[in-house]
Order: sequence, then C-alpha cells, then structure tokens
Amino acid sequence: FVTGIFHLKVPETSHVGSAIGRIRAVDPDFGKNAEIEYNIVPGDGGNLFDITTDEYTQEGIIKLKKPLDFETKKAYTFKVEASNLYLDHRFHSVGPFKDTATVKINVLDMDEPPVFSKPMYTMEVYEDTPVGTIIGAVTAQDLDAGSSSVRYFMDWKNDVDSYFTIDATEGTIATNELLDRESTAQYNFSIIASKVSNPLLTSKVNVIINVLDVNEFPPEISVPYETSVCENAKPGQVIQTITAADKDLSPAGQRFSFKLSSEASNKPNFTVHDYRNNTAGIETRRNGYSRRQQELYFLPVVIEDSSYPVQSSTNTLTIRVCRCDSEGTIQSCNVEAIFLPVGLSTGALIAILLCIVILLVIVVLYVALRRQKKKDTLMTSKEDIRDNVIHYDDEGGGEEDTQAFDIGALRNPKVIEDNKIRRDIKPDTLRFTRHRPPAEDNTDIRDFINQRLQENDVDPSAPPYDSLATYAYEGNGSVAESLSSIDSLTTEADQDYDYLSDWGPRFKILADMFGEESYSPDKVT
Repeated sequence: FVTGIFHLKVPETSHVGSAIGRIRAVDPDFGKNAEIEYNIVPGDGGNLFDITTDEYTQEGIIKLKKPLDFETKKAYTFKVEASNLYLDHRFHSVGPFKDTATVKINVLDMDEPPVFSKPMYTMEVYEDTPVGTIIGAVTAQDLDAGSSSVRYFMDWKNDVDSYFTIDATEGTIATNELLDRESTAQYNFSIIASKVSNPLLTSKVNVIINVLDVNEFPPEISVPYETSVCENAKPGQVIQTITAADKDLSPAGQRFSFKLSSEASNKPNFTVHDYRNNTAGIETRRNGYSRRQQELYFLPVVIEDSSYPVQSSTNTLTIRVCRCDSEGTIQSCNVEAIFLPVGLSTGALIAILLCIVILLVIVVLYVALRRQKKKDTLMTSKEDIRDNVIHYDDEGGGEEDTQAFDIGALRNPKVIEDNKIRRDIKPDTLRFTRHRPPAEDNTDIRDFINQRLQENDVDPSAPPYDSLATYAYEGNGSVAESLSSIDSLTTEADQDYDYLSDWGPRFKILADMFGEESYSPDKVT
C-alpha cells in the first residue's frame, strides 16, 4: 500500500451497493504477477462494507452492503488486505506477497425524512362505529441530530379514503363515515409524514383497516326447498335435509341451530332433528298421510345463530303429500293423484277436460245465437233499423193529436206491413169501447184519476209508447162557477153572452160579437 491508513467520508444517505471509496496497493511486477486481490479483514466493517478489485487499475473499490445511520454510529474502522492473485512457487521462500492497510470511514449526517415506527400498520374497527371514533395511530420521528416535528396527512387516491381522517399532529386515525361490513370489508390507504423544518422530506407508510362484522341479520334457509312426503310414509323417516345461510360474514366456528316453532311442536305431523353441524333433517311423526284429507303442510322452522347478539328467524317449509310406490319412489304429486285410485288414467282425464271445454263452447254459442235472434225481431231482415226512415205525408191534428201516426213503426218497420190501420182514424174494429162511468159530484179527484189510468192501461187501442193524459176535473161548489170549457155547452150558439152588456160600454162590442149572429164589423164605431 502506498499509505497505511485510508480516510473516507460517506453520507448516511448513500444507497446500498454504491461505491463509497477506492484504495490502491502498488506491485512492481508485470503481467499476472501484478494482479492484486483485496479482502476486508473480519472485524468492525465486515458486515457493512465490501471490497472488489478494478481489473483495469488494480484498485480496491469499497462498496456499501447496508445503509448507514449517522444517529446510530458516526464512524467505522476496519483493515483491508492486498495480496497477489497468482503466486509463483519458485518465490515462496522469499516471503509473504501481501500487505495490510487501515480504512477509517466517517459517516456524514444528512437531513433525512421522518421514519415510521412500523413498516405497515393494521387496525380493526366494528361496522356502524360512530363517526369520529379513534381506531388507531401511526408514529414517525425525525432521527436527525436536530430533531424536527412531524406532520401527518392522508395520501388521497380515491373516494374510499374519505371514510377516515388523521390528526396532523398526533397521527391518530378516526372514522369519518359509518362503515358497512357487507359493503366493504377492508380499507387500504397510505399515510405520509413530513418534517416541519423541511416539508419536502417525506416518508410514506401503508395502513390496512379491517371492518369487523356486527351481527345484524338473522340466519335463513339457504335455498327454497320443494319438500314432499309419501302417503305411505312411516314415522321417523327423513324427508328433507336443510341448511342455513347468514347475510353477515359468519366468523369461524359460527353454528346455526334448528328447532320447530312453539305452535308447531304440539302437532303430530313432522319434527326437526338438529344434526349440530349447521344442518337439520325434517322427519315424519305419524304413520301415513292422506292427500284427500290434506294436500299441503306448512312447517315453521326457527333458525338461530351463535353470534352476539343472537339473531333468529322463522322459516316456513311447504310439504306436499304425494303418491309413492312401496319402495318410497314418488309417482305423482299433481291433481292426477286424487283420481288415479278411481281408475282414471291421464288420457281419460284429458278427454274429460276436452269434453267439458266443448260443452262450454256449445253453450256459449247457443246463448249468443238466442240473443242475436231476439235482437233480429226488432230489426228488418236485410237492413238495420237505423237505415229506415218512416215518412208521413198527412197532416196531424195539432199538438194534442196523438192518434195521427203510429210511432211503433219506428221501432219495428214490420208494423207498416202487418198493421195498415191509421192512428188518426178511429177504427171500426180492434178498438174496444171505453165505458167511462160518469163521475159523481162528490167523487174524490184521486179516484177519478186512478179510474182514468186503469182505463188507459187496459185499452188495446192506446199508443204503444209512453204518453201523458191530462185530466182537468173540476168539482162543484165554486162561487164563481166553472170557467173551464169542460162540461160546457156543446156549441157557441147555446152560450148566453147577454151578461156582457151589463159590464159597461167597453164590453158592448164583445157582447155583440158573441151574442148577435148579425154582427158586422162595419157597425162598430
């Protein structure tokens, strides 16, 4: 070696595997005899440093095997031995062909980022934990000589990180929203720590939070079962094996229990046998079942879990009674099972059903034809009644002439051909004479009207439509006597209008008009 001691200064932030210095031993030989091999003598630096030979310059290159930390150790001292790689046996007696030198390394203090106490943090929290609950904390320190305070903050990457918050000074992590185990079972995010004196120096650590399940949901039957029992079943036969499922994440070792509900325990039909392995069997309790008496049975089964708090639910199994052979093989569970003992086959049942359908169709068609035929009696054979217009050329007798035409022709045009009788001419036949007994002076007006009403109801010559008959019957005893034309004299000639002359000059002309046949307007002055 040119010198016996080598001094090196290495920053504590140097990367592992990097070259931190070189040393050189001088060999006056040439060729292979000049090649040098360097080795670190076991001691202080054997674990932290390594040395190799540069084949071009024959220098020893010192490399870093582990990271340095100024706060842990500030200096290292170790020895390096240099020797010929190839030895000529002719010169063994001359002496050892090697030399030793001391290497001193001073570690330089550098401004480093904070260091977390753990490489990764794992925390747990129950779902539905109130917002603001602290669930854990992270810790980072500045290991430099001039220790600086540390600040913490979340490494925001997605919306999931918003479920938690961290205290910038203390590093405590708290819930920011309600958590749901069934929605998200685990959260994974990062926390960053930075030095207050140099915010650019940061370090990051990963945090995993597992959401623990709270027993919220009761267990239920895992799948809908189609359970059946043979009519010739014996007591103690297992007709169905059931299992349960829970919407909660069942912890390891969770067990479900099965039992009948209290109201079903007293019925001698079926029972539940809990196998204590999260399954149960439905067993018969009676000797034979009759489908004619009861086709379906509803069995309420109570299922409980073993979590806290205990949750339970009642599930109803539907059990259908079926016809089976002697070996217990189900032959039929449908409606055919009821008729088979009578001797009817499937083909016979289908034929019967077809006959019933055909009969129903015939009845419907018959009823429809009857209705159509009844409707045709009010219509012409070729045209709809709405296309017929009945026209009359003769004049009626005014508003009170209800016999001028037959409105029944508007309802049935056949009347025109079948009945040619005019309504405005009194027929000699087909008309019955009304016998109207004279009303007595003291006859009550109600009896009078009822009498006239009955006469019209039984009169075959009355109009075939709704009509209004007005009767103005006037009783006796009026001081002013009757002013109505009813029961008056037949002709105007029989009237006596002489009393009009007694009413004064104003009524003299009126009296002359009604009282004298020789009245002439030319005489009026």
